[in-house]
Amino acid sequence: MNESQKNKALNILSTVYADARPALIYSTAYELLVAVILSAQCTDERVNKVTAELFREHNTPEKMLLLSQEQLEKFIFSCGLYRSKAAHILSASRDIVEKFEGQVPEKFSDLKSLAGVGQKTANVVSSVWFEKDAIAVDTHVFRVSNRLGLAHAVTPAATEEQLKSNIPQKDWSKAHHWLIWHGRKVCHSQKPDCGVCPLSEVCEYFAALPRKGE
Repeated sequence: MNESQKNKALNILSTVYADARPALIYSTAYELLVAVILSAQCTDERVNKVTAELFREHNTPEKMLLLSQEQLEKFIFSCGLYRSKAAHILSASRDIVEKFEGQVPEKFSDLKSLAGVGQKTANVVSSVWFEKDAIAVDTHVFRVSNRLGLAHAVTPAATEEQLKSNIPQKDWSKAHHWLIWHGRKVCHSQKPDCGVCPLSEVCEYFAALPRKGE
C-alpha cells in the first residue's frame, strides 16, 4: 500500500466509522479492565451480559475480592476460559488494592504488571480510559490491517509497531476502533464481504483475489 492508498484508506475508515466507540459497557476504569480481561476469545455482547450481573455487587476491586475463585467462575463461566480469567481478575484486584491504593494504575508498565493484562489490554485501558494515544491489536485489528496492507506482520506486536508508523499518532486510538468495527461489519474472518466493502479499491487482499477468466 503506497502513501496515497494509505491516506485514502484512513480517510474512508474515518468517514464510515466516525462514530465508532467501544462496544463494552463500563463506568469506571476497573470495570473496563475486568471487561477487557473477560473479552479474550469472547464476544463483547456476551461480556456485557455477564458484567451486567457481576458488577451489580462486585464493581470495585475490594468488592470483587469478597468472591472466592469458585464463586467468580460461576459468574463468568459463559465467557470461556473462566478458570484462568477468574484467577487473573482476583490477582489483579488484589494488586490494585495492595499496590495501587485501590485505583487502576495509569502508568503502562504498572498496568502490564497486573495478572491477565498483556499489551492489548493495557493499550485498551490506556486509550479508552486514560485517553492516551495507543493502538490495541486484537483479532479484528490484526486481520483487517494486514489484509488492507496497513501492516505486513505475522504477530500482534509487529502489527502494532507498523500501524504506529503508518497512522498519525493523533489517530491511533480512533483507528483502533475503525479497524475493529470494519472487521465486525464487513471484513469477517471466514467470509469477508468484499462486494460491499468501501475499501476494496485500496485493499491488497481484494487486489490479490482471483478474477473470473484469469
